[in-house]
Amino acid sequence: FTAPHVTEFVTVDVTRTMKLVEEIKRAPDTYGLQGLRVNPLLLIAKALLVAIKRHPEVNASWDEANQEIVQKHYVNLGIAAATPRGLIVPNIKDAHAKTLPQLAESLGELVATARDGKTSPAAMQGGTVTITNVGVFGVDTGTPILNPGESAILAVGSIKLQPWVHKGKVKPRQVTTLALSFDHRLV
Repeated sequence: FTAPHVTEFVTVDVTRTMKLVEEIKRAPDTYGLQGLRVNPLLLIAKALLVAIKRHPEVNASWDEANQEIVQKHYVNLGIAAATPRGLIVPNIKDAHAKTLPQLAESLGELVATARDGKTSPAAMQGGTVTITNVGVFGVDTGTPILNPGESAILAVGSIKLQPWVHKGKVKPRQVTTLALSFDHRLV
């Protein structure tokens, strides 16, 4: 699989996101998330789905035979998962249609199934966009590689406390670097 792709990097302040994660953990019932795992990946996944809804042209693939762009009207969100057998990318089918609690439940099931080595081949097919969380390994950023048939992959780096200019003053803020690789024929 080859595609003319580009990777863009941006460092972002996620202090408010991290505060929201902590707020949800303190009162999960308020958000319909009782008993579900809440972490930055969940909120980043939801933010990516909102961004795709606003910019649907990102969610497409290239038809080599017809030399044309094929727009996808669904988002199957891949989540890169490190397992004892290596890296796999199962996806959450129709992630665009899920509420935050449904997304949290699907994400939890996907991760547990992957860690147990029980991911089915069908769960790894049909992805449209992927997230890889390299930050869990203490990595600041990386250049994510597109999966065949997908339009983009977002790498999320480690979240660190850093000096950051906020409202005109240098303050300690929680910051991460995002790297988005995408098929340049589509975007």
